[in-house]
Amino acid sequence: MYDNMIKIEFQSKSQNEGFARVAVAAFVSQLDPTIEEITDVKTAVSEAVTNAIIHGYGGKEGIVKIEARIKDNELTITVSDEGVGIDDIELAMQPLYTSRPDLERSGMGFTVMETFMDSLEVTSEKGKGTSITMKKVFKSLS
Repeated sequence: MYDNMIKIEFQSKSQNEGFARVAVAAFVSQLDPTIEEITDVKTAVSEAVTNAIIHGYGGKEGIVKIEARIKDNELTITVSDEGVGIDDIELAMQPLYTSRPDLERSGMGFTVMETFMDSLEVTSEKGKGTSITMKKVFKSLS
């Protein structure tokens, strides 16, 4: 069982990305994170939410869901959408790959998430959506 958890749902609008970052950062504050740890989490959440909005829904309206769970000193965050899904997850996770070159995307979202979190798992089904699960162990409580 988890020590604590939250669930948040919001419309797939880019202005909600900042809300998601702050909400998860506030939740994580109970772990007494370092500034670096909180920045890592905020950056990873930002990338995951942006992916859901831009790639999952492609400008169409939808719902982005975030679930954050804490167990001991480990944070697990799942960001999911019910958008178009990813054809080839392995390809999508390659640095510099983007499915939206028309929007001048850098193709570094998954790379950034992997860099700032301890683990990253992506599951997706074409036409049904994508789920990104990230974990981070907080050293401040180790």
